[in-house]
Order: sequence, then C-alpha cells, then structure tokens
Amino acid sequence: MKRTLSDIAHGRSGDKGNHANIAIIAYTEAGYDWLRKNLTAEVVAEYFEPMQPSAVERFEAANVWGLNFMLYDILAGGASRSLRIDTQGKTLALTLLQWDIGRPRNLKAMLRKEEKPT
Repeated sequence: MKRTLSDIAHGRSGDKGNHANIAIIAYTEAGYDWLRKNLTAEVVAEYFEPMQPSAVERFEAANVWGLNFMLYDILAGGASRSLRIDTQGKTLALTLLQWDIGRPRNLKAMLRKEEKPT
C-alpha cells in the first residue's frame, strides 16, 4: 500500500509576500526523527521545482515535532500580483503531504495512535 507524508504528519502553509512557508508536524516522535532525516530542504526544493522557488530553507521545531520550510519566490509575485490559482500558498502543505514516503521500516511507530497499519 502506498504511504504518503500525510500518514505520519500534518501541515499548514501560507504566504509571506512573494515567499511561502510550509510547516510539517509529525504525529509521533518516531515520525519526527524520520522527517529530520528524510525531509530535507533539497527534497522539498526538488518536489516543488516546477514552481521554481529560488531557494528553500529548513528550520527545526523539535518542541512540536515540526519542520518549517521557507520557499523563496515561489508565489510568482505574491497575492496581489500573481496569476496563479493559489496566490497565497495555502495549498502547498497539502501538496507536500501527498509525497510518497514508501514504506519506512518503523512505520507503525510513526502513525497516529488511532490508525492501524495495513
């Protein structure tokens, strides 16, 4: 069964002028450990390469098991200037949460407690 980032984390995103930030928060500590090792700024930059961010920077928020990414110049001018459908970057987190994570070895420890692995 295909597993996506949304199986082990949730997220939010929004605009900062012409830039956007994406926060990805793991459901468990094991999930956060996996995120820290696998969800790098380079991976996020490659994932969003079709939208041409000029740079991607990652910040860690260990106290909430989260990572925050700044995607620079991704909004094609920002809310009042962009011709993109999502001028405020609100859907970027949802897009990233569809990333195929494969089948991590310790998947059961990364899932929300109410979910049963398949």
